Formats: sequence, structure tokens, C-alpha cells
Amino acid sequence: MSDVNNECSHDCSTCSSDCKPAKKESNTGSKVGKVIGIISGKGGVGKSLVTSMLAVTAQRRDYKTAILDADITGPSIPKIFKLEEKIKADENGKMLPSKTTTGIKVVSVNLLLQEESMPVIWRGPVISGTVNQFWQDTVWGDVDYMFIDMPPGTGDVPLTVFQSIPLSGIIIVTSPQELVSMIVAKAVNMARMMNIPILGMIENYSYALCPDCGKKMEIFGKSHIDEAAIEHNIDILAKLPLDPNLAALCDKGMIELMDNNLLDAAFDKIEA
Repeated sequence: MSDVNNECSHDCSTCSSDCKPAKKESNTGSKVGKVIGIISGKGGVGKSLVTSMLAVTAQRRDYKTAILDADITGPSIPKIFKLEEKIKADENGKMLPSKTTTGIKVVSVNLLLQEESMPVIWRGPVISGTVNQFWQDTVWGDVDYMFIDMPPGTGDVPLTVFQSIPLSGIIIVTSPQELVSMIVAKAVNMARMMNIPILGMIENYSYALCPDCGKKMEIFGKSHIDEAAIEHNIDILAKLPLDPNLAALCDKGMIELMDNNLLDAAFDKIEA
């Protein structure tokens, strides 16, 4: 894997936690407060959903909120918020983020492509460079909370974000399946090797509510997040249900109309 930090003369991904590359500053047109990374050891667990819900929660608390969509090859944030207008540039060539209906600032590769269905067939260094550009070459303005939606795994993009962007902490998203322990361990070990604070875990697809009796049904089997939380000494911030109404809002690009407070406790931890 190539070195993604210009401050180092070696491949930082192979070194110990003693290596602390310098973080890159956002541009002079930006003042970003807390930056929270949303990660997982595998795909399909709902990182983009959690990112979007946290951003909506922050915006509802009157914070200036932004999302950096770092999932370059699988961006879904624009769809969830029904963002269609392409990103523009200012007189200095810096990117101006798109804004959702309620004012959440968003930068995503899908807002740069001519067609949202066009595949992004780029190698790792190019993808990593794009993430750095989103951070450094976007005029974010004043932002209280920025959420970074990362691709699954522990590859180039998470490494770039961990090394280059001053994260306040990360949230690990997982699902109830038995392999959760291994998945969480990968994300935890990467974060701790690179001295990134872990704010907690959120379990998605935790249960479904019977529409008739209201009983919780464990569609994906018994949850293992409690054991993982104890093993790694990490807080559980939320257990999210399978919610057809929430899924429909995402499909329609209307996530900002969500009528739940499922992530209030999680944001309380971020806010603390």
C-alpha cells in the first residue's frame, strides 16, 4: 500500500502507533469543529444511513452540520438526501458544497459526475487523493459537526482519513450476525493502532417490530454486540430496528423527514 501522507518518508500503514503523521488542515475558508468518522469492518451494515441520521439529528439541534462522503466508489449520501445539483467552484477553484433541504452541507463524488450511475474506476492512490481534496479543497465555511461516511474495511480510504483528517472520534456500525466480533475487532484494532478515539458502536438491523403486537423480532438472529462491547470495552450507542418507513424515506431522498429519535443518545455522546 502506498504512503498517503506526504509528511512521511515511509509507508505509515506498516508502522507502530508511535508514528503520528501531521494532520492536514482544512482550507482558510473553513472552520470545522468536531469531525466524526463512521466506519465498519464490512459492507452492507448501514454506515450511510447512520451518517445521515446523525447529521439530521445534529442539524435539528441547530448545529451547523456537514457530511463528507468518503465512499468514493459507492456513494449513497446524495440519494438519501435527494441532492441532484452538481457541486460548483468559487473564483479560486475551491469546491462549494451542496446543501440539503435543511441546510446540511454535502460533498460527494456523485455530485461531480455527469451521471450518478457512472462507475468510479480509480486506483487506491487516486481515491485517497480525492478524499483529501474533499477535505482541503472545499469551502466548508463554519461547521460545528462534520460526519465522514467511509467505505467498508480497513483499506486506503480509512487509512487516509485516519492519517490526514483531525478526527474527534469514530463510530463503528455493525449488524447482529455472529461474525460481528471479528468485524468489530478489525475496526477497533485499526483505530487504536492509529490513536483514534472510539466513541462507541451502533448496531443496525437489530430487530423488527411486529406490526400487530409490537413484539421485537430478531430477523438476523441473536445480537452479539453486547459481547463485542464487553470484549473491546466500547459503549453501545444504539440498536437500530429494521424500519420500512425509514427505508422508504431514504429511497425517496427524504431522510430529513424522519420522525424518530433513535440516535439522540448517540449524539449526546458525540456532543459531550
